[in-house]
Amino acid sequence: MLSALPIDRFQFAFTVTFHYIFPQITMGLALLILILKTQALRTGEEIYNRSARFWIRIFGITFALGVVTGIPMEFQFGTNWAQFSREAGGVIGQTLAMEGVFAFFLESSFLGLLLFGEKRLGPRAHWGAALALFLGSWLSGYFIIATNAWMQHPVAYLIGPNGRFGLASFVGLLGNPWAWWEFAHNMTGAVVTGSFVMASVGAFYLLSNREHEFGRLFVRTGVIVGLIAAVLMVFPTGDSESKMVATNQPATFAAMEGLFHSQKGAPIAILGQPDMVKRRLDNPLTIPRVLSFLTYRRWGAEVKGLSSIPENLWPDQVPLVYYCYHIMVGLGTIFVAVLVICGFLLWRGRLFHSRAALWALMLALPFPFIANTAGWITAEAGRQPWLIYSLMRTNQGFSSQVSSGNALFTFVGFMGLYALLSLLFVFLTWREIGRGPGMV
Repeated sequence: MLSALPIDRFQFAFTVTFHYIFPQITMGLALLILILKTQALRTGEEIYNRSARFWIRIFGITFALGVVTGIPMEFQFGTNWAQFSREAGGVIGQTLAMEGVFAFFLESSFLGLLLFGEKRLGPRAHWGAALALFLGSWLSGYFIIATNAWMQHPVAYLIGPNGRFGLASFVGLLGNPWAWWEFAHNMTGAVVTGSFVMASVGAFYLLSNREHEFGRLFVRTGVIVGLIAAVLMVFPTGDSESKMVATNQPATFAAMEGLFHSQKGAPIAILGQPDMVKRRLDNPLTIPRVLSFLTYRRWGAEVKGLSSIPENLWPDQVPLVYYCYHIMVGLGTIFVAVLVICGFLLWRGRLFHSRAALWALMLALPFPFIANTAGWITAEAGRQPWLIYSLMRTNQGFSSQVSSGNALFTFVGFMGLYALLSLLFVFLTWREIGRGPGMV
């Protein structure tokens, strides 16, 4: 029987990539909604409440699609990755269960209060519901990331007499240093996405010559919050997570940087194409010694290359890791540049009248999603060939009794269903944007 492993991998990659379109919006919007509700409570101005109501409705649509696309992923641990679930369930089951029982119910319950309970709750209680929504959304993200961080950097585990992994310390699992930096980097990325979503909708209103007051508020809030998040995404969160990878996953780090040979004073590659046959970067554009400094804070420090690591420990797809990492970094740099320029124009009072800047904000909408996806592909493809780094290989964790035909059938089914869900999401969101915050 043909192994279903490649199809299982593609199926999970597809479903998790599609699913993450929605959580990154909701986790980013949760903070922005809280900011709007705080401003409403502080100033008493109704525009902040009406703006919050508008974005809560967008949040609700996005949250519903996130739930629908997230549930199948939980089942895939049993249907496609049964051996992994059997061996590691004693550890990852803790955080996944807490995400569902605590964080998800907290988020969904208070979303209902935000949507339907404003008049009954009163201003302060409604602000409290927004705070609880924010906490539930970000707590949910932390439990998921703590699960992933354990697969990237296993800590606080023991191996039982049956050879399965058990939990040695719950505090150690949640306090995994990899999880803290991964969470911080991921959440700043989500805030960048939410900020661009808000700013792009505001820019659309201003360019369409409608909803001027709301458009200015959306653009101003999105640019200010987005700029802060974009800077934090680069430093310290992105910088610190890269150091974690360099220390604990040297093969992944070398693939990310396209470094085939160990070097003292290693250069950083801005551009280039990995040549896996000749073990080099073609047409490289590099800055000398910078990689050594950024990684170890010493210009002459040695950075380990792929050639010094056994090839069976290299990521399965070195070019994929390299390109995705550079896409993420390149787009992150562009985000900072765009938001700095828009922030300067905002400070000078010219942003709302600059059609070029408004067009840039509106057309930038897809790119945070691409950057976040590229970042996750870098992390997950970079961890290969390990399912649990250094402990379980990917080919040891899949459901060997599931045929490739069954896996392919469900894969095609998910693709068709998610195509319909995409159309539904675009229709419902566009309808809300068309109605505008003035109608909420």
